[in-house]
Amino acid sequence: MVDVLLVLAFCGHIAWTVKASSQCKQALSREIRPHSVAITEFGAVGDGVTLNTKAFQNAIFYLNSFSDKGGAKLFVPAGRWLTGSFDLISHLTLWLDKDAVILGSDNPDDWPVVDPLPSYGRGVELPGGRHRSLIYGRNLTDVLHAGDNGTIDGQGSVWWNWFKRKTLDYTRPHLVELINSTGVVISNLTFLNSPFWTIHPVYCSHVIVQNATILAPLDSPNTDGINPDSSNGVCIEDCYISTGDDLIAIKSGWDEYGISFARPSTNIIIRRLIGHNRNGSGIAIGSEMSGGVSEVYAENLYFFDSSTAITIKTARGRGGYVRNIYILNVTLVGVDTAIRFDSTFSPHPDDFYDPNALPVIERITIKDVIGNNIKVAGLLKGILCHGFPRNL
Repeated sequence: MVDVLLVLAFCGHIAWTVKASSQCKQALSREIRPHSVAITEFGAVGDGVTLNTKAFQNAIFYLNSFSDKGGAKLFVPAGRWLTGSFDLISHLTLWLDKDAVILGSDNPDDWPVVDPLPSYGRGVELPGGRHRSLIYGRNLTDVLHAGDNGTIDGQGSVWWNWFKRKTLDYTRPHLVELINSTGVVISNLTFLNSPFWTIHPVYCSHVIVQNATILAPLDSPNTDGINPDSSNGVCIEDCYISTGDDLIAIKSGWDEYGISFARPSTNIIIRRLIGHNRNGSGIAIGSEMSGGVSEVYAENLYFFDSSTAITIKTARGRGGYVRNIYILNVTLVGVDTAIRFDSTFSPHPDDFYDPNALPVIERITIKDVIGNNIKVAGLLKGILCHGFPRNL
C-alpha cells in the first residue's frame, strides 16, 4: 500500500496541453523525389559479404548535386548490403525494399571515431571519443528513412562481446544518429541488433518516428530503442520495441556539460507504443537530463514482461529539471515495477560536476494505468539533502 501512495502523491492536473495531432504529421509526400538512383548503379553487391561503404558514399555524393533541385532518393533493393558507417545529406530519401537488409560491418575500423557530444563531454561509456553510427548525419534538413519494412541490422553481437570483455577503447556506436538536424522522418523500417542505442536524434527538431520495429536480445547491453536527446518537437507513434534496455529514453546532456550546453528536450509526443524489456524501462526520462526535459505527452502504451514501465532517473550533480510530464492510458502485464522515480543514478562524466546541482522534478501526471501481475506499483528514491529535518 505504501508503494501505491507514493505514486498517487504525484498524480495531479497539469495546466498545459499538447496539440498532438498537429505535431505528429504524416510526411510520406517526401517519398516522392524528382531524382532517384539504386545503390547497384554504384557497384554495390547485395551478397552479405562484399563491403559496400564506398558505394553508399559515392551514391550519396552524387545525389548531393540534386539537393537544391527537389532532392533525391537512394533506393536499396532486395539483398544483404554490408557496409561501414556512411553520411546522409539534406533533401534525401533512403528507401529500402521490403527484402533489403543493410548490414553493419563487424570490423570496428569501418565505424570511424568521432568527437564526443558537447553536452556529454566524453563518450557515454569511456572517456574520449566514440564510434560513429552506421547511418549518420549532421546539420541536415528534410531527411527521410523509409521503405516497405526493410531492415537495418547493426550486427551488434561483436560489440556486445567486446563491451562485456572490456576490450573497447571508445564508446560503442549507435545504429542511426542525426545531429543538429530538422525535418527528419523515420518510418516503416525494422532496426535490429544495434551495437548501442538504436535511434539517436540529438540537438534536432521536428523528428517523426512512425511504424518502426526495433529489436535486440533482451540481454544485450544498453541497446535502447529511441533516445530523443536535447531535441524539440519529436513524435514517436505506432512502434514496437523489444530491446536490452530502455525502449524510449529522453535525455538532454550529462552533468556540468549538459547544464552548460543548456539545450532541453521538449514537446515530445509518444503514442501507441508496444514493447518489453528485462533491464530497462518502457519510457525513461534521464538519467542524463541536465539540460532539462519538459512537455512530454505519452498515451496508449502497452508494456509486458518488463523490468519497469515508467522511470524518471536523476542524480545529485545532474541539475536540470523534469516538468510537465503527462502519461495516460497505460496497460501493463507482467511488469516488475510500474512507476519508478530514482535519484540514485550515480555515474558521472568526471569529477568536476557540482554535487549541489540538484534536479527539479515537478508537475508529473500519470493516470489511467491498468496492471496485471505487477510486483511493485511504485518506487520513489529521492536525494537526501543535508540540513533538512528527517521528519519532513
